[in-house]
Parts: sequence; structure tokens; C-alpha cells
Amino acid sequence: MRFVTLALSCAAVCWHANAALAELKLPAVFSDAMVLQRNQPVHVWGWANAGSQIRVRIANQSHDATTNGDGRWDVMLTSLDAGGPLKMEVSGDGGMISLSNILVGEVWLCSGQSNMAMTVAGVQNAEDEIAGADIPTLRMFTVRSGHSTQPQADCQGKWINSHPNSVGSFSATAYFFGKRLHEELQVPIGLINSSVGGTSIESWTSLSAQQAVPEISPRLAAWENDDRTYEPASAKVRYEKQLEAWVEQKTAAEQAGRKPPRRPQLAVQPSKDRNYPSNLFNGKIHPLVGYTIKGAIWYQGENSAGRGFANLYGVQLRTLIDDWRTRWGQGEFPFAWVQLPNFRAEQKQPSESSGWVEVQEGMLRTLAVPNTGMAITVDVGEANDIHPRNKQAVGSRLAQWALATQYGKNLVPMGPTYRSASVKDNRMIISFDHVGDGLRADKELLDGFAIAGPDHRFVWADARIDGDKVVVWHDDIAKPQSVRYAWASNPKISLYNSANLPASPFRTDDWEVADAE
Repeated sequence: MRFVTLALSCAAVCWHANAALAELKLPAVFSDAMVLQRNQPVHVWGWANAGSQIRVRIANQSHDATTNGDGRWDVMLTSLDAGGPLKMEVSGDGGMISLSNILVGEVWLCSGQSNMAMTVAGVQNAEDEIAGADIPTLRMFTVRSGHSTQPQADCQGKWINSHPNSVGSFSATAYFFGKRLHEELQVPIGLINSSVGGTSIESWTSLSAQQAVPEISPRLAAWENDDRTYEPASAKVRYEKQLEAWVEQKTAAEQAGRKPPRRPQLAVQPSKDRNYPSNLFNGKIHPLVGYTIKGAIWYQGENSAGRGFANLYGVQLRTLIDDWRTRWGQGEFPFAWVQLPNFRAEQKQPSESSGWVEVQEGMLRTLAVPNTGMAITVDVGEANDIHPRNKQAVGSRLAQWALATQYGKNLVPMGPTYRSASVKDNRMIISFDHVGDGLRADKELLDGFAIAGPDHRFVWADARIDGDKVVVWHDDIAKPQSVRYAWASNPKISLYNSANLPASPFRTDDWEVADAE
């Protein structure tokens, strides 16, 4: 199989290239103005001639290493307190590198597709946000290099301070996440942004990790079939037809004052595409592996909702988390993601299954993985735009989880999530986690709840809050078997907790659902 060939060749190719380096070299992420993680050992590495003696000095520390046969060296700094600026000197047979303006604080990896890549310049109230962004101790490193068919040892990018002249190009979700952490923790914040629009979750996960999970094999097999049957001539014909249709659609949209659709792209050999399994991991995550972080935040899923394998998203997300944690070697470091927001036409039927909803459910179920969290955003999306502009709420909710679970703040970490259900008479009683001081409704009567009996046919239900539970019923259903809430791409919602955070969509059943995409 092609996958096996790619996996076997990666290490020798990528690391051998560094063995011949004559001069001392550090990864791009180790550069001026970087932020190092506080209060834990910090991993530093680089390359030089095989057998070179290397010394790393920072603060009052000095650490020595010898490069191995591939020309790589590694040291572990002892724990550093928050603060700075500091200098680091790395010296060896190949010369000396001096780095300055280094801060020590909290470092988070931020990854995903276009809603993570979306910049501060594109959010609501962007001018005001940019004007207030003079925060020199909040910094972002954006990975500029692209995808690769082989794991890469290094990437491109540089650390940049938050400032009105620079923040417009920052990832907005990452920025607002970091800004709230900075405000509440009062320590430097480092954000590593590695994100690409329109990308699949399988491209961000190493191939070997995916091959070890049998449930993912249908997704890998589909990619392999696409690669095997790809014909450049046919791809060009399809592209020309798509381009012709796009020109007409663009003209019509502009005349109607609507946003034009994206221009189609000529399909490349699938194994070289950025979405092919592991290609973005190879180019944009692998070079960062080992840089000491506090944790990671993730905003992706839109691409996965419409590709026919949405039901696999939960296992794919768990695989990505396990893969990254294993490779970083920092134990179960905190990992949080953004649940897909409301999008598309407003809900009409009591239950509207789709790939979008299946991805949302996969995200909810992944909360079973230790030390994970989720920003529920089902109330801040936009029906006609897959890139909602309220990234302030998204970043703040991710930060709320981190502050509550990682930094000891007395906060409710997220919106209500389904825990369990029981039946009493003709009513179903739903229990939740993360209710805070209690559940509340944003309207007089709870909306968005549907109920079904033995026939599996859902109807809109009556519902009321009872302490930290919700009681759901319908007078015509004597033996209820399932409740669903907000079960649609753009659902009716009404349920919040005391922290004004919305409840996640959920269902109490495990019945087979059919995508409506």
C-alpha cells in the first residue's frame, strides 16, 4: 500500500538532511521574542556537525550536549519562572547563536482550518480590537510553511508581538483566547498558530497513528482509491467546467450584492494534496513536536462534515489528541476544541440529522478523553457564513475552560453537556454536567427539544427546567424513548447555564442517523 511506503521513508529522509549541516542551527520556533513555557522543564534542540559539543545558556542555567550521528542535539532546561526578557546563547563547533527578548509564560499550540486561520482583521468590531492590541507580552508564532508528503524537521515563521500594526494578521480565535488568559493570569502568553483553511482532520494526524485505528480504515481506503484512480486529463476537464460555472455564479452574486463563491481549484494528485492523510501534520505540526507547551486548542470540522465520513469524526479527533500527546511526551496535556457553530437554514423539523450534526456529536463524545474541553458555539454562528465573525466569544470560551480547569479559577468551564436520562411516567428527565449555579432559559418556554416514542418519530416537545435537570414530554407520547436537543445544523436553542454559556446539542439515543448533506 502507498501509505506504508510513505510512512517507512520519512525519518531517514528528513533527519539525514540535517546531518550534513556545517553550522549550528536552531528550529525556526526558537528565535528572538519567543515565549517559553513556565514552571516545567523546557526542551531545546537543534543541529550541528555530528559529534559537536553544544552549550546552551539562559538565565543562570548552562546545559551541555553532544550531537548524535544525525547531527541533532537536545537539552532540557530546568523550570523557569514567568517573566523576562531573557537572553539565550547556544554555542558549539559550528558557531554561536544569540537570542534576545525571550519571555517565559504560558504557551499554547493553536491549530485547525479556516476558522482558526481567520484573522483579527476579519472579526466584528475589528477596528476597535486592533486599536486596543498593544500587548507586547502576548506573542504569536505563525507557521508559514506548507504541507509535505514527508515529516519535516523545521518550518518557517517568526514570533511577533501583539500590536495594532501586527495583530490584524493574527489568528483571531487564538488571539482572543490568549488575550483573556493574559488579562486574568498576568503572565506572558505565547501562541503557536499552525492552521490552514479548508482542511481535513486526517491531514493533521500522523499516518501511523491513523493506521493503528481500525475504525479509520474506511477513510484511509477512500483516499487511497482516489489516489490510485486519479487521471490528470479528467481532472482538468472537470476543473474547466467548474470554472465556467463559477464565473456565472460570481457574476450573479456580485450583481445581487452577495459574497461570491470560492474559485474552484485544479485537483492535484491526491497523495500530494494538503488534505491527504498526514500531509499537514508532516509540514506544519511535526516541526513543532517537542517545543514545550501548556496545551493545545483546535478549531476544525467544517471540512469533515461534508465528505461522507462525518460519523468517524469522534474517533478521528481522539486519535489526533492521542497522537499529538504521545509525540510531545508531555503526558495528557490539556486539549480543547471549538464545537461547530450554528450554520445554514434554520431548523424546521424536530430532528434534522446531517454531517454537520454528526461532527458536533463526535466532538461532544470526545469529552470522555481525560483533560479535554470544548467551547460550545451553537449561539454565535451565522446562517449564511461558515466563517462567523464573533471570534471574541469563541476565544473567550476556550479561555474560560482553560482558566477553570488548568489555572484554578472559580469559573464554570463550559456550557451544559448531556450526562444521563431517565423516564418517569410519560416524561424524560435529563441531567447535565457544567450547570454552574443552575440552568436557565433565554425565553419564557424552553425551545429546541424533541421527543420520540417506540416508533422513533420525533415531535416538538414541551420542556421545563427543574433545578439542574430538564423535564421533557409530549402529551401524545405515553412511552418516551429518546430526547434530542438542538439537533440540526442551525437549531432552535434556549438552554444555558448560570455563566450564560449555551448547552451543547445532544441526543439520548444511539439510533442510526442518516446524513441529510
